[in-house]
Amino acid sequence: MTYDYAVIRLVPRVDRGEFINVGVILSSSATGFLKTKIHVNEARVLAFDPKADLESMRATLNAIPLICEGGNLAGDLGKLPLRERFHWLTAPRSSSVQTSPVHSGRCRDLQLALDDVFAKMVL
Repeated sequence: MTYDYAVIRLVPRVDRGEFINVGVILSSSATGFLKTKIHVNEARVLAFDPKADLESMRATLNAIPLICEGGNLAGDLGKLPLRERFHWLTAPRSSSVQTSPVHSGRCRDLQLALDDVFAKMVL
């Protein structure tokens, strides 16, 4: 089956454009799969910017799994169809939480694909 994914990036100082990969969003509209994995190495973020607003970044990152899951906890975004939620999550932004361009792949097991991309791109 095919899937699309984007890497979640923290950009501690948007003016410098430096980023740290902290997660992956993976979607397969054919199967209704939209999940994320996130891990933030706070020491690494603070090495980029000792004054980084970790609380604000955490709040934004914590919303991503809710939006992936859909439903009322995600507010109005949770009511959107899966594909629209994926596109909203991966839209370009000028904020401290951004995503890479969207990439595509093929696999037999979407959860294993998510785990694999996460291990390669984040850990």
